[in-house]
Amino acid sequence: MSAEVAPLRRKPVQQRSTQRVEKMLESCAQLIDELGYEGVTTTLIAERAGVAVGSLYQFFPDKRAVVQELTRRNLNRFVEAIGERFATAELANWWDAVDTVIDVYITMHRDVPAFSRLHFGDVVDLRLLDESKDNNAVIADKLVALLGERFPLDGEQLLLPLSVAVEAADAVLNLAFRRDPAGDPQLVAETKELVRGYLSNRMPDDQPNDMPSPR
Repeated sequence: MSAEVAPLRRKPVQQRSTQRVEKMLESCAQLIDELGYEGVTTTLIAERAGVAVGSLYQFFPDKRAVVQELTRRNLNRFVEAIGERFATAELANWWDAVDTVIDVYITMHRDVPAFSRLHFGDVVDLRLLDESKDNNAVIADKLVALLGERFPLDGEQLLLPLSVAVEAADAVLNLAFRRDPAGDPQLVAETKELVRGYLSNRMPDDQPNDMPSPR
């Protein structure tokens, strides 16, 4: 699954161009970690990547577009990581899948350059991933599709409660990372319990809801 934006002015065709674009994105991520989004400029990105700023503009119209492409790729990475976990892990029930999603998010927050600053783009634009809906709505859509592939769940019925769960989890996990750069373990556990408890009352009757506490 790919995100709904296409911020690149043109797609690199040759391997050399592809490597140059990748270097620009890596450099942008490094600079965001160091300076924050507001401190980054296209000139700084080009200098860090070792390319002329004109070369950057061949592919991206501005800084926002570079960050947009970086965020789009992070979303794809998030979805792919969840899909891989779903395919290989023993998920006895839907709440195991919920825990897996949160665990993947925590791992990316810790390990992926600039993710802790950008998340899925809200610091830049609430509709960075799709002009027609906010970023968390895009995430909810992706999760509905993933859960629908793994469990016998109605996507239309699941979309609203999962959208609410994403918003709630986002808020509490932000608090967890404000308290601890690695994610406060107690607040991560509270996030899982919050989401599990809420969704258990929104799941179809044929889905179990007697899940154990993650704390």
